Formats: sequence, C-alpha cells, structure tokens
Amino acid sequence: MPALGPAVKVSSVMGNGKMKTNRSAAKRLRLTGNGRVKRAKAFQGHLFTAKSPKRLRNLRKGTLVAGVDEARARRMLGKG
Repeated sequence: MPALGPAVKVSSVMGNGKMKTNRSAAKRLRLTGNGRVKRAKAFQGHLFTAKSPKRLRNLRKGTLVAGVDEARARRMLGKG
C-alpha cells in the first residue's frame, strides 16, 4: 500500500466499502414497493385553527418525493 497523505481517502485505495445510511433521512423517508421514495407532508405542526378540516385531513396522507430529489433521497437511504 502506498504512503497516504492526509488528503487521500483510504476507501479510494482499498475499495469502496459500505455506504452509511443517513439516519435523519431514514426516520423521515421510506421506499415503496416499486422503489419510489415516500415522505410525510409538511405544515402539520401547529396553527390548526387557521386550517380547514379538509386541509388537515389531506395533510395526514403521505406523498412521494419529487422526481428531481429522488436520486438524492435514495442515496441518503443507502439504496442508490
């Protein structure tokens, strides 16, 4: 093995190894059966009197991560 300076990653010399899961993403995102990334909706924490019951009901449902962010989300989950 060559002498390594401080800027050289060990993984680049010895192979890639395992990718760590981003734990904050793992608590917020999950994969569907088809491989898409599912997330919860925002704006559901407080100030409920200003929101209609229909709006609050729809905020309880999950939704999919946008297509442009899907690859990044999958990488954070260790699946990309």
